[in-house]
Amino acid sequence: MKRGIWLGWLLAITLAGMGEAAESPPRKNVLFLISDDLNNALGCYGNHQIKTPHIDKLAARGARFDRAYCAFPLCGPSRNSLLTGLYPNSTGILANAQIFRQTVPNQPSLSQVFRQHGYFAARVGKLYHYNVPNSIGTIGHDDPASWELMANPAGADRLRDEPKIFTLTKGQFGGTLSWLASDEPEAQQTDALLASDAEWILERCARQKDRPFFLAVGFYRPHTPYVAPRSYFQSYPVQEMPVVQGVAEDQADLPKAALASYKKEQDQLTDALRREAVQAYYASISFMDAQVGRVVAALDRLGLAENTIIVFTSDHGYHLGEHGLWQKQSVFEESARVPLLVIDPSQAKRGASVVATPVSHVDLFPTLAELCGIAAPKNLQGQSLAPMLKDSAAPGRGWALTQVVRGGGIRRFGASPAVGDNGNRYFGYSLRTSRWRYTEWDEGKRGRELYDHENDPRELTNLAEQAEFAERVAELSKQLRSAAAATFPASGETPELKEGLWAPNLVAP
Repeated sequence: MKRGIWLGWLLAITLAGMGEAAESPPRKNVLFLISDDLNNALGCYGNHQIKTPHIDKLAARGARFDRAYCAFPLCGPSRNSLLTGLYPNSTGILANAQIFRQTVPNQPSLSQVFRQHGYFAARVGKLYHYNVPNSIGTIGHDDPASWELMANPAGADRLRDEPKIFTLTKGQFGGTLSWLASDEPEAQQTDALLASDAEWILERCARQKDRPFFLAVGFYRPHTPYVAPRSYFQSYPVQEMPVVQGVAEDQADLPKAALASYKKEQDQLTDALRREAVQAYYASISFMDAQVGRVVAALDRLGLAENTIIVFTSDHGYHLGEHGLWQKQSVFEESARVPLLVIDPSQAKRGASVVATPVSHVDLFPTLAELCGIAAPKNLQGQSLAPMLKDSAAPGRGWALTQVVRGGGIRRFGASPAVGDNGNRYFGYSLRTSRWRYTEWDEGKRGRELYDHENDPRELTNLAEQAEFAERVAELSKQLRSAAAATFPASGETPELKEGLWAPNLVAP
């Protein structure tokens, strides 16, 4: 009898809970799309040469953040920062091949918090750092606690195309300029397989609408090697590709540290090779754009879009010869700036909007938590962008901070900076306001930079040493130092790498 009473009570509680769930509005889903090494070469950001129709259509559905910036222009530090909502000085991740569980193991990640609140969290492709292309098809430096399901396909670009790839550095493809117009079928390229897996997951999420989802899709393109089907290359005649001019004049007023991301192998570049590299980069972007279109089309087709927040971004920007630089790890606009689109279905009637105030990757965690009604960790260091989705003129914080590390060389896990870096490591911090970019290298001891974006959007003239801007430099220096100080943990303690937790005996560049 007692057992029957208990079962009846349990059934009543269950039915009551089901009734409450039916009456309350469904929780919003999240579709998080991230590209790899993508700068703002997109049609919706004003590049009239690039062909990105699907991302452009996505921008027309919500908010385009015109001045969005990464915290650190390198894959590993940037992605760990974005996915924890903490600056690199608080995650302790300042290089690749590391993950925040080695430094701040109790910090919950973005998708982990959603899991803790009942969401189905799935990852397809690259979210945390991967050694591209060698780690494609594996979990890379992923965080298993962040996901309930992980998909790691490897396509023809990884499995069959590599012997055909042109590269500036023999035998290397990921960290050097390298490219290939592939003759393999488009459907067999890795990013196309990622889109197929994402479609498969969305189909199953559509059948179980009583449980919200957080689906993260990490595309590999346009990361080197720039591999895309030949048809995408043909969309960009090589003779029409731009080559940056006036590099020597541009570099004349720059501190040495500003150009330290230059790679010696790039001395081989001729104008002909530069055009080929840009062609390949653009082709890879258009190919990735097509895969984004497939995933978003599946969301629409399955009736999920009306209750799904969509985010599209990149881990950092990318140089294509500006200031004489290629790839990443500078704090110039091309390397620090990222595309950022946020589509909130509750703001659908507002249509497209453009947010001009500077924002940061660290703002995405508190934003998504607020939009989905989830309690976020109290130590997050970003601001919520929700007010800007409602009113694009909302001022927000008004600045974004990006940092890099210079000097030292290789540091092994567990080694103190003084030992692993020979005492030569120093930091560069760059503050971006609505009008200005101000940068200090080693607290100004190794140089300063100041650019007026109102009159010099390409950052060609360094104003930092001009007497008439001394007051502006002093003002921005004070603001930068205050912002940089706030990137460390509230306790004031710097995280230390713990050897052996996830990747023992690795060497981090």
